[in-house]
Amino acid sequence: MKLWGGRFEKDTDREMRDFHASIHFDWRLYEEDIRGSIAHVTMLARQGIITNEEKEKIVGALTEILEEIKAGKVDFSPEAEDIHLNIETLLIKKIGDVGKKVHTGRSRNDQVALDTRLYVKKEGTAIIALIKELQETLINLAEGHLNTIMPGYTHLQRAQPVTLAHHLLAYFWMFDRDRSRFYDCLKRADRSPLGAGALAGTTLPLDREFVSELLGFNGVCENSLDAVSDRDYILEFLFAAATTMMHLSRFSEEIVLWNSKEFSFVEIDDRYATGSSMMPQKKNPDAAELIRGKTGRVYGNLMAVLTMMKGLPLAYNKDMQEDKEPLFDTVDTLKGSLRVFTGMLKTIKFNQGAMYKAALKGFLNATDLAEYLVEKGVPFREAHRITGELVLKAEKTGRELLELSLDELKEMSPLIEEDIYEKLKIENVLAKRELLGGPAPQAVIEQLRQAREALAK
Repeated sequence: MKLWGGRFEKDTDREMRDFHASIHFDWRLYEEDIRGSIAHVTMLARQGIITNEEKEKIVGALTEILEEIKAGKVDFSPEAEDIHLNIETLLIKKIGDVGKKVHTGRSRNDQVALDTRLYVKKEGTAIIALIKELQETLINLAEGHLNTIMPGYTHLQRAQPVTLAHHLLAYFWMFDRDRSRFYDCLKRADRSPLGAGALAGTTLPLDREFVSELLGFNGVCENSLDAVSDRDYILEFLFAAATTMMHLSRFSEEIVLWNSKEFSFVEIDDRYATGSSMMPQKKNPDAAELIRGKTGRVYGNLMAVLTMMKGLPLAYNKDMQEDKEPLFDTVDTLKGSLRVFTGMLKTIKFNQGAMYKAALKGFLNATDLAEYLVEKGVPFREAHRITGELVLKAEKTGRELLELSLDELKEMSPLIEEDIYEKLKIENVLAKRELLGGPAPQAVIEQLRQAREALAK
């Protein structure tokens, strides 16, 4: 007999049973489920709903079941459908009818909401730690490359000079926003739904606040309907994960490009690259490519849950069983991606010579020539035109701006003097960009200070 089967005359169709069961994926919530049950029966005893002796018996058996699961001694049954009924069935087998009291004043609706909130809190905390490790790696790399000059790009065209430190710190701030998003998500997940029952609570004198405190929540869900039907905390978690994956993917794309012979900016360590089964010379940036590919998978998980939730009336609906596989898959994908990416970044080698050589080509100092003229009173649009024509002249003759003679420069503007050659040196072009948040080494040193301060918060 099913634990819920009192009003049924027929057993569940076998195909329906397999279709309906979720134990093949929600078994992952076993620890959260047992933690919730222990807190629940502790409260039941405190309220006089069950005896202390019954509580001790139930808690002891649940603790044993937890250890048995961790030791791999438990085979979950699809007959019991889900993790909640599997644990309850195991409990009843252990201690008999006393085990049937564990579900007093509770529904699987508030139980699963509790389990997933505890899971999101646990995994969100783990992901925050992984993001922080990646940020620390970026800071350490940036400190070693304050003077490593490279091209900055727009439209994948060389644009203006930056330092590798500045480039790396751009990702630091992206990941800092990601870390902040997870913190915000966890704040809203930090409410206990237990006591909401199926949708309208119970007549039993439960103490919801006490259970909330036992489980380390910051309070209880204010509305019983909302408590069992809300999955915003999962959606927020999936969105935060998708955004983090997007940032990892952008960085991975750059590493794929930089690793190519056309750029030769980096060499990926052998531990994070693979070879070709046919071409013996190949060393492929598979770690970066896989992360880039897995990003779409996490986007899909977010869209799946958004789409599942969009048409549901209050309160709980069975559709909501479909929130768990996307959640679990996202956790696995993001944690794996963060670990691999951080490992790859810790072992990567930057080709400073190739970066510097690339920064010397492509007229990265053109804007500085225009601003040189602006400082001499030339309207910016006129300065822009003059510089553009000088770029065209140099390009047609296979030269850079610094390779034009002073006479050639003066043909376009008599205001250009000998000092232009010093001002257009790439090191000086970079050093002048001391504006707050800029790429000049002195500005980046201040940015590093801000980054370390942000990481400490």
